[in-house]
Amino acid sequence: MANDDHRTTLIAGLRALADFLDANPAIPVPRSVYALHFPHGATDAEMCAEVDHIAELLGAPTSQEFGHYGAAVRFGPVEYKAVAILAARRAQYEADRSYEGCIQPDPVPDENAAQAA
Repeated sequence: MANDDHRTTLIAGLRALADFLDANPAIPVPRSVYALHFPHGATDAEMCAEVDHIAELLGAPTSQEFGHYGAAVRFGPVEYKAVAILAARRAQYEADRSYEGCIQPDPVPDENAAQAA
């Protein structure tokens, strides 16, 4: 899908969601909503340059924490955020995932089974 088509479709979907929630007040809504943009498939410098460009368009400062470089603007409980996940953080994530399944927690008692007994 072309970028303009995707943009149009995303905006229409957000409006449809807002209309749907407005028309159905019994449906609970989340405390906040995030629209995230992740530049990917590039070097750290290229991703940071893209975030810098978006930050300029947003009129927002950039920040770096926990291996993420980003910029955000809030509209009440709705936030648009551009985030570059830097190579060192991606490598740490992959290292952490390499242990997946190796450590298992103790079983949690089934409260429903205890109440039925």
